[in-house]
Amino acid sequence: MIEQVLTRHNAALRVKITVKTLVSLGIIALAVVLPQLIHLALGAPGGMQWLPMYLPILLGGCLLGWKWGLGVGILSPIVSFAITTLAGNPMPALTRLPYMIVELAVFAAVSGLFSRKIAQNGWMAFPAVLLAQVAGRLVFLAMAAIFQSVSPLSAEIVWSQIQTGLLGMVLQAVLVPFIVMGLRLLLIKDKE
Repeated sequence: MIEQVLTRHNAALRVKITVKTLVSLGIIALAVVLPQLIHLALGAPGGMQWLPMYLPILLGGCLLGWKWGLGVGILSPIVSFAITTLAGNPMPALTRLPYMIVELAVFAAVSGLFSRKIAQNGWMAFPAVLLAQVAGRLVFLAMAAIFQSVSPLSAEIVWSQIQTGLLGMVLQAVLVPFIVMGLRLLLIKDKE
């Protein structure tokens, strides 16, 4: 969506890259800080229920498109792990990190595939987020099933985690599209 807005403004390539880089950095920062705040307020169970890192990633895919969104989806859990490890409390846990990288990459890539459509019609953010959530969670479950013989995460544990996070997913399926539509209106209004 941001790409389309910048193109309509005849922004130079350097400006496009700068804007998308700054938005990406902001989303990655939010993906690091938001889980910390939720865990601080609600503990680890709150993080598993509300899935705070997922919200910025879904937002990033919708706003940045699949390529930049994919980068944000891959980098966010890595940056979070690196920073929180230095603080002595790695999030996500090392055993969960590879799964989260792949899951968030799928979230961002799938929602990012809708970015052009969202620029045309903000309501497209709803199917973008829903399909991204379903695809990401299915990939997470499939990875657990494939690697359960060599990983502490079994398909049963992952299925339990998916059920625990259902409320957070539903909330994000509503919240993220409305945030995207609001930002879209601001960006389009800026054009006029």
